Amino acid sequence: MNEQLTHDTVAHSMQPNDTPELRALYDSFDKLSIMPLWTQLGDLMPVHPKSKAVPYLWRWSDLLPLAEKAGELVPVGRGGERRALGLANPGLAPNAYISPTLWAAIQYLGPRETAPEHRHSQNAFRFVIEGEGVWTVVNGDPVRMSRGDLLLTPGWHFHGHHNDTDHPMAWIDGLDIPFSQQMDVGFFEFGSDRVTDYATPNYSRGERLWCHPGLRPLSQLQDTVSSPIGAYRWEYTDRALTEQLLLEDEGVPATAGQGHAAIRYTNPTTGGDVMSTIRCEFHRLRAGVETPLTHEVGSSVFQVFEGEGSVVLNGETRKLSKGDMFVVPSWISWQLQAETQFDIFRFSDAPIMERLNFMRRKTSDPA
Repeated sequence: MNEQLTHDTVAHSMQPNDTPELRALYDSFDKLSIMPLWTQLGDLMPVHPKSKAVPYLWRWSDLLPLAEKAGELVPVGRGGERRALGLANPGLAPNAYISPTLWAAIQYLGPRETAPEHRHSQNAFRFVIEGEGVWTVVNGDPVRMSRGDLLLTPGWHFHGHHNDTDHPMAWIDGLDIPFSQQMDVGFFEFGSDRVTDYATPNYSRGERLWCHPGLRPLSQLQDTVSSPIGAYRWEYTDRALTEQLLLEDEGVPATAGQGHAAIRYTNPTTGGDVMSTIRCEFHRLRAGVETPLTHEVGSSVFQVFEGEGSVVLNGETRKLSKGDMFVVPSWISWQLQAETQFDIFRFSDAPIMERLNFMRRKTSDPA
């Protein structure tokens, strides 16, 4: 007898006999908005997590043309604020949530357009799959956005975007909107109708102050909840992954697994995650490498940055190409399989799960 059958059998044995008196009791419960535990134990306390969210894959070849069409038809400005296409998990309809805790979208900014400034309690980041020419201005600091860069907008930071070129640009947004909404912690405030600084520096002020390996400015010794670095540049991510694999070739234990280089973006003031609710990582697999089959509490979203491969989601294999995005809900099994060198960006709600001591992980080696 399996664990689930035992759980269900025990729950069924707890149910009382159906009598007129019992029905009258249940009617009284309904009138006073009472729901007895014995009628819902299986839903409230399952044997393992059973998310309403489902594993789902969005193709970049579908997403980008739709974003481009929206660019032709939908203006950017006060009110709508952003031309962002939220990726809505079918299991969480009608909410535009990619998971119970995370929100993800494709944002599109046309030539010479400006998205006005605002701020909100929710933490946000942007990751650029391709293109350049947009600056995001975060609390007055202009931050260049380029291919492979991770850009941060921590909660309650004013931010807007401007495109300084004659070409459009698209990127992914990730936020903790569902978690914030469920916890009733959200605030929102409009800022400037434009952006506060139209400068286009190669490196933001935050980078110039903080992005020197192993060095911390004495003027900034107080730890911060979110990282003070506005942009984590692709050149450093790429170099870190490359060196891990080169060290592996030299026999040094530098990788997350054989042929699997990986980094976590961190807050330099604490060594922890870049933001309190969102973890960001980047993974590189050598051609032919498979990751362990993994179950984890919490949800993750992945985007293919470069290369070809597959993901096995809950036993179903799905081919992946550049730009494709997929979500892994809590305790759904997943495994990555690389056909070529396979570069993948990942973000998750792991900081929440770990801080609240709910995190569990189970892995098994590839067959």
